[in-house]
Amino acid sequence: MGNSKNLSLAVIGLILGAGLVACDDGRGGAENAAKQFASAVSALDVGSVAFDGRDPAVAKQQVQDVFKALDPDKPAVEVGDVTLDGDNATAPLNYTWKIGAGEWKYTVSAKFKKSGDKWLTVWDPTILVPGLADNEILSKGTQAPQRADILGAGDAKLVTYRPVVNVGIDKPQLGTQDAAAAATKLAQLVGVDPAAYAQQVQAAGAEAFVSAITLRDEGRTISDQQIAAIPGARGIPDSVPLAPSRTFARAVLGSVGEATAEQIDASGGALSAGDVTGIGGLQQQYDAQLRGTPAVVIRAQRADLTREEIQGAATDPRRVVFQVAPTPGTPLKTTLDPNLQALAESTLANVGPASAIVALRPSSGAVLAAASGPGSNGYNTAMLGQYAPGSTFKMVDSLALLRDGLTPDSKVECTPTLTVDGRTFKNSEGYPTSSLGSVTLRDAFAHSCNTAFISQRDNVSQGQLEAAAMAMGVAVEVPSLGAAAFLGSVPGAAEGTEHAASMIGQGKILLSPLAAAIMAGSVAKGSPVSPQLVLNPGAGAAAGTTAGPTADATPPSPSPSSTVTAEAPSKASDKPITAAEAAALSDMMRAVVTSGHAGFLASVPGPPVGAKTGTAEFGNDNPPKTHAWIVAVHGDLAVAVFVEDGGLGATTSGPLLKQFLTAAG
Repeated sequence: MGNSKNLSLAVIGLILGAGLVACDDGRGGAENAAKQFASAVSALDVGSVAFDGRDPAVAKQQVQDVFKALDPDKPAVEVGDVTLDGDNATAPLNYTWKIGAGEWKYTVSAKFKKSGDKWLTVWDPTILVPGLADNEILSKGTQAPQRADILGAGDAKLVTYRPVVNVGIDKPQLGTQDAAAAATKLAQLVGVDPAAYAQQVQAAGAEAFVSAITLRDEGRTISDQQIAAIPGARGIPDSVPLAPSRTFARAVLGSVGEATAEQIDASGGALSAGDVTGIGGLQQQYDAQLRGTPAVVIRAQRADLTREEIQGAATDPRRVVFQVAPTPGTPLKTTLDPNLQALAESTLANVGPASAIVALRPSSGAVLAAASGPGSNGYNTAMLGQYAPGSTFKMVDSLALLRDGLTPDSKVECTPTLTVDGRTFKNSEGYPTSSLGSVTLRDAFAHSCNTAFISQRDNVSQGQLEAAAMAMGVAVEVPSLGAAAFLGSVPGAAEGTEHAASMIGQGKILLSPLAAAIMAGSVAKGSPVSPQLVLNPGAGAAAGTTAGPTADATPPSPSPSSTVTAEAPSKASDKPITAAEAAALSDMMRAVVTSGHAGFLASVPGPPVGAKTGTAEFGNDNPPKTHAWIVAVHGDLAVAVFVEDGGLGATTSGPLLKQFLTAAG
């Protein structure tokens, strides 16, 4: 019985199997062939596909040639429903390409043919692109939209397209003249390296225009006649995004030029050789916002079509298969005041060491000027510098002392020297003997008595100093700034001589000139200033407030005062400065001008000036070198002036501040 049952099952299985074979009309094989082709063309590698009518190796090369101009882009290809007709099948292939900011979608019909027990893909170039002929490939052209402007206060155009002249040797115009001699003459005229330029001209092709220099048209001293007098030399008019002058806020704004190799590598395919992009500063940080997206045109053309044939044809021999319209960039709005920025730069023009002037509007936090002097060598000293603030930090000490119960009229002891754990602290050279002894806190602040403030170290902990600094808007996060900056580092713990040094803005205390201006501005405002430089950062890079190499130059060799690694920015203070506390500090800052050593500011016209000087020692020289600081408030203006290796704050930075405030009006 068991044997007959097994036999019956075997027969049933045979019948079912025969039925399955009879039902297989070949659809599965055709579908698999279609999917295999779709997968292969998605990778732009059809070397494994069996074709009818084309050798696989030839087909592989042809597919690569057709799409080479679109590299590194690849399509996503999906198969629609297969239609079967005996040993023939057709299937729609749906292509989707991401091209720039656009999406190129099309559907083609692919044919498949059964040969023996195998389905082959029927070769036809139209299964790659609709209407494509066997001898055609694709080409891709892009055109960037005009770069958007960077605007300043009142939407003044800080960086905009300005006329330039691209000066160089046009080799076809040389005729029989000596290329090296002409190149040497032109290089000498425009001030570039003659040997290097001559070599460049000689190495270039016979049809090349070899640029030597791009000159601003406005105010240029080299005339068209001088250029034309040199064989083969010519000036080609153009316009490029430029600031009002070569130096104007360069470390803050950055510049525009051809993408560097490093930028191309880091862009993930967004930039390629020859692309114009932002280099350093806001131009680089907000490049995507300013650049917009380029127009893209994809054309089908004969594979052997030359550039000359295209340019010489009455009608374009190529046909457009897809195009994306450009998206213009969005102007970047900043708070920089063009007049104050230019004034700050001219004020620093003759300062040898690294230097900075930062001016801001306390009421709004708007950064009006952030100038770094010529000695900064292109580094953004104004916003990224990390320096001991010296006695300007006595503003923070004073706030901590006010919170400990003192008033500007409280008495403190100002002695000639004070020794802490074996280290002797003294007052600056020329300290007036009339302000020694038991003096008011106001008087100790006005004359900057180091020993008086250090004598209070046991009443004010390092943690209280940190809290007071944060209360004045420094050593905190300010996402509203919209640009890279260092806003100060105040350790929350320090003992002995380090805590004593902190009381006079030394030890491990670090501020930037921007942070010093914020500190002064918070006194003028009566609450912490939250600085703002970029007003519409939404479409650009993430607004950052951490220090970073955003300037287009290497920072100068760091001095010991600037090598301490800044602590991560703290959160905003939970006990911000009050109007009453600010009024007391304002009274003390005014005393620096009326009775202290910044009396030279008394003659500045307009609202009364309040100030605080600072001299911070650094390095191992004997006597030590010093950073010179001064901060001031003048109506709704807060200013910090800094000179690295600058002597005394009052005598070095003070006159620069007076010059700036007087001219600022």
